[in-house]
Amino acid sequence: MSATTDFFRSRWLRVPAGFVAMSLASLLAFHVGQDAAQVLFGKSQAEAAPMVRAPAAKLAAAVSTPKPTVESPFVVKSILKIDEPIKFGQFYWDESKGEPGPLVVTVDLEARVLSVFRNGHEIGATAILKGYGEKPTPVGVFPISEKDADHVSNIYDAPMPYMLRLTGDGVSIHSSKVEKGYATNGCIGVPDGFAKRLFAQAKLGDKVIITDGKRIGVGDPILSDTHVG
Repeated sequence: MSATTDFFRSRWLRVPAGFVAMSLASLLAFHVGQDAAQVLFGKSQAEAAPMVRAPAAKLAAAVSTPKPTVESPFVVKSILKIDEPIKFGQFYWDESKGEPGPLVVTVDLEARVLSVFRNGHEIGATAILKGYGEKPTPVGVFPISEKDADHVSNIYDAPMPYMLRLTGDGVSIHSSKVEKGYATNGCIGVPDGFAKRLFAQAKLGDKVIITDGKRIGVGDPILSDTHVG
């Protein structure tokens, strides 16, 4: 056998023997350390404690917030039967289902429609004028703070019949010439006949809810957590 063959044979025999010796020493040291840990600290500390998770249902219940209860007078109980879009200058008024109770006015700027609810029943609806551009009609919940049937604007020196004031800077509901192509400086303009009827029904403190695209139907709350202006 050649010297080269003896050299490779001796290399292959020596390496595994040394590797096995080192592995046995490491394994022995690991078990000795593990036994020592169990003796000193107990098995529960020598091993990692399992992670405890709360059930998903309980977690959801913990983070969920209860929905506010809505008083029945502020839930839509009935709506007027209107089979087509309300045209400019047109309005509907029917108090036959309007039981005595709280009055709430809703305005949808996107649909350009104002509705009047008394004790949850819609008694009036009309197309409106609204503000655009630099003088948009604000959204929110606004209590009626002033009534004046013969009001004249001290800013624009213009008549605002049957005015119901909503904000300190003059935004109001009032009688107006409701025609296509017209706009307001932020106020809500309604036809004269409608304005007169609404003025007779509304009281100071009654809420006017102005939204931009929100639709409500029978069973839906009229008042929610919308910001009060």
